[in-house]
Amino acid sequence: MLKSMTGFGKATIESDTLSVTAEVKSLNSKFLDIFCRIPRNYSEREIEIRNLITQSLERGKVEFTMTVTPIGDNSAGTVVNRALVKAYFKDLHQTAEELGFAPTPTEVLRMALQMPNVYLADAPTEDQQAAESIQIQQAALEALKKCNEFRQQEGRALAKVFRTSIQKIADSLLEVEELDKTRIPSVRERLRKNVRDLIQDEAFDENRFEQELVYFIEKFDISEEKVRLKNHLSYFIETMESRESNGKKLNFIAQEIGREINTIGSKANDSSIQHVVVQMKDELEKIKEQTANII
Repeated sequence: MLKSMTGFGKATIESDTLSVTAEVKSLNSKFLDIFCRIPRNYSEREIEIRNLITQSLERGKVEFTMTVTPIGDNSAGTVVNRALVKAYFKDLHQTAEELGFAPTPTEVLRMALQMPNVYLADAPTEDQQAAESIQIQQAALEALKKCNEFRQQEGRALAKVFRTSIQKIADSLLEVEELDKTRIPSVRERLRKNVRDLIQDEAFDENRFEQELVYFIEKFDISEEKVRLKNHLSYFIETMESRESNGKKLNFIAQEIGREINTIGSKANDSSIQHVVVQMKDELEKIKEQTANII
């Protein structure tokens, strides 16, 4: 089952005293790149949250945001850090004067109250800390679960895109096989003409002629490339439908598909076949663009 690296999940867990909201966003990346936004008072939870993300999301550029809001009487335990507010007020007022502004004291105070760490909360008891830890973990796990569900949904959509493009390439391969049937007689006739002209030459070397003939035939024969391309297409679908999502493997197979398509185009030396090859390349590019977003 394919799983996209693009995902989103959000969950809120509330208790009598606290509301915890966790939000997860993920985009494609070669590795697992985690960025966390956690309130300063709960920064010690970051390692735990990072471990949960690592176990759940595997790969991708992940942005995790957590907000914690006191509820009811618990919010009354918050007090203003007056010393820090005074320091902010003085610094902001001096900065405004240096820049030529003349804000009112009320405006400066409002700005000071919006600065970091101006509010202090009473230290929670051990029981409260344990309850908060469980609540934070539940919110994070629920958000990660929703993010994974989003990724699976995106993966199913990408699978449809892949199947469509692979089928179009397979249909184009059938068209190449039909065109190749008319190409071979044309190549054979050119060979016969060249052989007749060559035999009439006084400097004709039979051994050299046999070597050149074998090389010429191998150069124009695309039978092996057609077989390998067909096998690669089947292998891509087989890998896509396996239990594990493997974007890197799909990308490798897509590269092999591209190699066979290019070889068919160059060896066929036929304008009609080359037109079909262009169509195959166009569908392959669609596949390559999306395999980069698969875990």
